Amino acid sequence: MEQLHTLRLHQREALTVTGVTEVASFDESAVLLHTQQGPLQVYGQDLKLKTLRPEDGHLVVTGTVTAMIYGQTKKQGGFWRRVMG
Repeated sequence: MEQLHTLRLHQREALTVTGVTEVASFDESAVLLHTQQGPLQVYGQDLKLKTLRPEDGHLVVTGTVTAMIYGQTKKQGGFWRRVMG
């Protein structure tokens, strides 16, 4: 069963994310995640990875969250597929 993607930010100090498919990069100022809803960038200060459960896509980050930005998912296929839809 596929886990739903959710975000829960508590007091800008604890971010819980579900539906995570990959953690692409992580440091104390930025986290790049791939979720079921596309790429997600989390920015902040003193970020720490508190919990990571890849088996169910659950992630908890602590620190001070200053921004969260979703990116666009890239369409699969070649030039003609993108042109023809």
